[in-house]
Amino acid sequence: MLKITRSSNGEVIFTVSGRMDAENLAELERLFGSEADGGQITLDLKDLTLVDQDAISFLERCEAGNIRLKNCPAYIREWITRGRGGN
Repeated sequence: MLKITRSSNGEVIFTVSGRMDAENLAELERLFGSEADGGQITLDLKDLTLVDQDAISFLERCEAGNIRLKNCPAYIREWITRGRGGN
């Protein structure tokens, strides 16, 4: 289960907690799309406990689309880097 909390203080921050998998990604994409003002979106991953390969690909696309990843766990960062062809 994934919990998504939205806050705003000059930038929009979505804090996610729990498990992120393919079933949750459409909801996150919908929430990002609803932020029509074009301001900075940050995805806070501090309480994320588990991700699958679809979620890693999604997070990689988020960064490519200028969504900032905050408090990204080291193992997730490593997987994102590997997905980009890094070592």
